[in-house]
Amino acid sequence: MKTLYTLVWDDGETTTPIGYLKEEVFNMLAKVPTSIKGDLEVRRGKRELSVFQQATEEERSKRAAATTEYWRTNQVFKVLNGWRNELYPVYGPKNELLYNMERSATSLFGIVTYGVHMTAYVRSPESSYGMKIWIPRRAANKQTYGGMLDNTVAGGMATGEQPLECLVREAGEEASLPRDLVKKSSTSHGTITYIYIRTAEATGEVGLIQPECQYVYDLELPADVVPIPNDSEVQEFYLWTVEEVQEHMAKGEFKANCALLMLDFFIRHGVLTPENEKDYDEIKSRIHRKLEFPGPHTEA
Repeated sequence: MKTLYTLVWDDGETTTPIGYLKEEVFNMLAKVPTSIKGDLEVRRGKRELSVFQQATEEERSKRAAATTEYWRTNQVFKVLNGWRNELYPVYGPKNELLYNMERSATSLFGIVTYGVHMTAYVRSPESSYGMKIWIPRRAANKQTYGGMLDNTVAGGMATGEQPLECLVREAGEEASLPRDLVKKSSTSHGTITYIYIRTAEATGEVGLIQPECQYVYDLELPADVVPIPNDSEVQEFYLWTVEEVQEHMAKGEFKANCALLMLDFFIRHGVLTPENEKDYDEIKSRIHRKLEFPGPHTEA
C-alpha cells in the first residue's frame, strides 16, 4: 500500500476511496494538461488524489474520456492497446454513478469492475459428484489471457446493465445457449469479490490493481444441449469430470479469476470441504474479500 495512491471522491463533507493508482500512473496523470483532465488535487502525506470532480456526471465522464483518450493517442500505457469502446461505471459513496470510464482504462485507476460468470454442468451418475462441467478454452489470439481456460460463460457488465441481462447476452454470444433456457434455468449464487494484481497474461502493464465483483450463476444443462462457440472469443468447449477440472487448475491453465469461480463452485457443490482442505476457511474468505470501495457489491 505504501507504493500506491488512493483515488478518492470528495463531496465536500466526506472523502471516499474509489480506486488505487500505481506511482507511475499518478505521474502520468499529473502530466495530462488541466484543460483535458480538469483539476487534480493531491495530498501527498496521505497519498490521496482526487480528479474528475466536476458538477455533473456528464462533465465528469467527458473529462475521464478525454484523459484516457489522451493517453491512448500518445501511447502512454500499453493496457490501452486493448481499447474496447465499452463504458464501465465508477460509483460514489451512496452507490450512485459518478462517471463512466473506458473498460481498458479501469485498471489504471484501480476502480471496482463488475461481471457475471456462469458454470454449466450436466448430470453424470457414473462420474464422481454426479456431474461433468463444461469448460471453454479462450481463443489463442484473444487480447487478454489467450488460450487459457475459462468459466462456461463470462463477461463484463457495462454501465446500466443488470447481471441476468448480461448473462443472457454473453451466453448467446459465447456459447450459443438459448436465451429462454438461460433466463429460466440459471440460478444465482451471490457474488465473489477479490483484488487482482495484473500479470503479463493480462497484457499491458504488470502490477496494476484490479478490484472485481463477479455475480455467480450455475446452470444445469440437459444432456442434449451442447455449448457451441458463437464468436471469436472461444476456441472450443470441453465436458470434463471434476477431477479433470482440478488437474487443469493445478497446472495453472485457468484464467486466475475463473479459477476462483471454480473454487466457489466446488465449495457450494461439496467438492471442496473442511474435511479435505486444511485451508478451507481461508480460501472461502479470500473469494469473498471485503472491498473498501462503494458500489453494488456492498448490497449483494
